[in-house]
Amino acid sequence: MAEDSGLVEVTDETFEHEVIRSALPVVVDFYADWCAPCRVAEPILRELQESLVGRVKFAKVNVDESGHVTQSYGIHSIPTYVFLDQGRERGREVGPVGPTEFRTIMRRYFTFA
Repeated sequence: MAEDSGLVEVTDETFEHEVIRSALPVVVDFYADWCAPCRVAEPILRELQESLVGRVKFAKVNVDESGHVTQSYGIHSIPTYVFLDQGRERGREVGPVGPTEFRTIMRRYFTFA
């Protein structure tokens, strides 16, 4: 499990443990290194992760390196954000999302104080 600025880098091998079995709700960022909108989103996700430590987990899946998870979730466009709670998908968003909108989206899918 590699960490990048507090965002947990998840692979096909670690997805089950880090995401499906997570005690916290998880935002999974499906991205690629070559994707410009994905790179723009990185600071937004980092800021959200820092402000929601202990309430929400943020995980990143590189679509070029984790084909099994990418395919099993039907990811066709990036960035795609999948919101999971107790291993179940609560929703997803495709495309770049600003910080204010991201918080609103998270409130729609997750219940936290």
